[in-house]
Amino acid sequence: MQNIKKQISRLYLSTVFGYLSLSGAWIAILAACGYSLVEIGFAETVFHITSLILEIPSGVFADVFGRKNMLIVSSIMRTIGNIVMIFSSNFCMICISMMFQAANYNFSSGSGEALAYDSLKLAGQEAHYEKYASNQLMIQRFCRGLSTLCAGFALFIGYQMAYGADLLIGMIQIWLLGSLYEAGTGRKHENNEQSLFAKSEVKIRNLRIILHNIGRELVSCFITSLSFMKKAKGAVLLMLCNSLVGAADILLLYFLQAKLPEAGMSDSALGFALFFMELGGIFGAKIILKCKQLQYRSVFVITGLLVFCGILAEHSGLCILMTAGGFAAALGDDALQVRTNTVLQDMFPSDQRATLISIESFTFSMIMIVLSPLAGGWFSRW
Repeated sequence: MQNIKKQISRLYLSTVFGYLSLSGAWIAILAACGYSLVEIGFAETVFHITSLILEIPSGVFADVFGRKNMLIVSSIMRTIGNIVMIFSSNFCMICISMMFQAANYNFSSGSGEALAYDSLKLAGQEAHYEKYASNQLMIQRFCRGLSTLCAGFALFIGYQMAYGADLLIGMIQIWLLGSLYEAGTGRKHENNEQSLFAKSEVKIRNLRIILHNIGRELVSCFITSLSFMKKAKGAVLLMLCNSLVGAADILLLYFLQAKLPEAGMSDSALGFALFFMELGGIFGAKIILKCKQLQYRSVFVITGLLVFCGILAEHSGLCILMTAGGFAAALGDDALQVRTNTVLQDMFPSDQRATLISIESFTFSMIMIVLSPLAGGWFSRW
């Protein structure tokens, strides 16, 4: 009992350090550096193309080599991305930094959720996962809100100092992740990997055999996950619904970072407005826990309408209404995210959990690749 409490607490704390960032309002930072919304939209597309390529492999790696290890790799990718951004002198380097930030997202996506669910399941407490998912989203939103609250300060000190501070935060997160332990109702792939190495120990000099065994295990995990997806068409539909609503909300909040100053909001007020909008996600993640009897279809319709109203409010040109719209969109997004996560986790088999969660993120990335450049052009002319 004590171990599971420590595990969950450390996962919460790692999320805090993962989402605290002086560069949280990165769109406002890029806009202040003179980049257009179209260029920023293209940088976001680069992020999601990279995510599309790495998403599923990163999930398979987590199932085979361990979720804790991939969380550490995630933090290392974030650190490299911050270093590239500090020394960036052109748009190309910014895109390279976005690639590493995407890798950070990929290697953490699915790994943390799978580790938490299997840790709870090992302790016989998997019924508490919905509360965990809700708390995680609230922590993410709150920390992201604190980060955007510092938008004015980040613009004042400059992007290099802001990303430099992120380097220190990343180091703390790596140290914290090292204290986690692997858990699962059966780390079948991890055990298989160890046995493969044991069998190859006699022929350790033959690197090709070892790589072949690892590759075969990765392919096996991926194929098994695809087989599950073919049978569970309902899971695919849930992923699509959640990804569509989430993409619309995220793009709205991103471009509000640039649109609110255009509407007359000062740099000092921008941070507070962005923080307030993130609070909407905290309310959404909390409120959905009180609506357990509400069917998923109803949750999707209500949350979808909230995001749509947020997009309409952005067109008003009134800072207060635009901010309220962002709050409503964040509320709807996180409410749907908590409900979707809980339903999907109950459907996913443990051995492919991280891979299948990564497939959900893969779906999200595909939608974002299409919508990001379109949204950049749309909000430039809207």
